[in-house]
Amino acid sequence: MSAAVEETLKRIQSHRGVKGVLIVNSDGIPIRSTLSTEVTDSYAGLIAQLTYKASSVVRTLDETDGLTFLRIRSNKEEIMIAPDRDYLLIVIQRHELN
Repeated sequence: MSAAVEETLKRIQSHRGVKGVLIVNSDGIPIRSTLSTEVTDSYAGLIAQLTYKASSVVRTLDETDGLTFLRIRSNKEEIMIAPDRDYLLIVIQRHELN
C-alpha cells in the first residue's frame, strides 16, 4: 500500500473515538484494517453487502445518481462508509459521552 494511503489511515485512526479503519475491496475482502482479524471479517462482509444494497436503492430511485457516502449510527457507535468503484473505506467510531 502506498505511503500516502498509510499516512491517511494513521491520520483517520488518530481522531478521538475512532475504533478502527478498514479498506475493503468490491467483493467484501479486507485489504487493510486496524482491527483484529475476526472483527475485520465481520464488518467487511456485512458492510460490503449493505453498501451494495444501498447503492442499488439509490440507482433504482434515480439511475443518474450514485451513492457517495453512507453513515450508520447505533446506540454505541457510528459506521461511516465512503464507497469507491473498487474499494470501500469504512471508519468505525465510538460515540462520545457527554
